[in-house]
Amino acid sequence: MSTSTERNPCLACGACCAHFRVSFYWSEASAKGLPESLTEQINPFFACMAGTNDPVAPRCVALGGTVGAQVACTVYEQRPEACKEVEAGDDKCNRARARHGLPPLAPSAA
Repeated sequence: MSTSTERNPCLACGACCAHFRVSFYWSEASAKGLPESLTEQINPFFACMAGTNDPVAPRCVALGGTVGAQVACTVYEQRPEACKEVEAGDDKCNRARARHGLPPLAPSAA
């Protein structure tokens, strides 16, 4: 019997949410129903998830839990498309994992 983290290693990671700036066209936030308090304006055209624009220690405010242990996105259903770009085991995933001292994952077969 497998656990949920074996099916979805992202539930025990979250490194990408604490490494990359999650930016998107400003109107996507309202279209997805994201609370304005969870976004930051970058320029007149783009916004990002609050906390991810920090150059030293980025971390999405919607990420709950401890990176590398157990995490969850508190706005998973409303998350921007940019959040869906990183896939478990791809280059972006493994760069984020390395920054947090986590071993690389093999690319997913999906």
